[in-house]
Amino acid sequence: MFGSGITPALIITRVVTLIIAFTVHEFSHAFVADRLGDDTPRSQGRLTLNPIAHLDLVGSIMLLLVGFGWAKPVQINTYAVQRRSPAGVMWVSLAGPFSNLLMAILASLPLRFGWVPFSIGGNIIPSLYSFLFEFMSINLILMLFNFIPVSPLDGEKIAIYFFPPPLDRILERIHPYGAMILMAIVFLGPMLGVNVMGWIMGTPMNNILRVLLGGLA
Repeated sequence: MFGSGITPALIITRVVTLIIAFTVHEFSHAFVADRLGDDTPRSQGRLTLNPIAHLDLVGSIMLLLVGFGWAKPVQINTYAVQRRSPAGVMWVSLAGPFSNLLMAILASLPLRFGWVPFSIGGNIIPSLYSFLFEFMSINLILMLFNFIPVSPLDGEKIAIYFFPPPLDRILERIHPYGAMILMAIVFLGPMLGVNVMGWIMGTPMNNILRVLLGGLA
């Protein structure tokens, strides 16, 4: 995420955006689990919008150093949420990416309807336009990334709920290797000139931007 042409203004925008996006994402998991009768997130202090409760130290450092990081996953009692609803785990998992989509939509409205004038901004302080555009884009990236059906991403649990038995068993078999698969996709792929992330997310990202921004995209 952080590459050439990076300015202090862009770093500030991305760090602030990711703190908000990670916090709301994890809070959404906790909120839905709590509503489904699981008090685990509440007892662990995760039912809050305080970023300190959700940010992971190593994940935050990685975010600042290489532009790829993570937050602390919300732990749930799968038995508790499934007792309330057979789709409970799926709904809890879906809540995080859905919150990123909602934040992206909210950020897109001032841009689409011209409520904020176009401005690139300076090298130190980002303009409101550039902040909103980056905020929208990063939330869409997080949503699409989390929909990848590989552990520990939310997409795995969502896919297991919807996939027929032969496919969901494949996901269960590769579950222990999910983190290694993700590292290969994010880091090893680009080193070998294989842009897997671009294949997975490029077209959906462009299509969603066109819908949200209309003629601006």
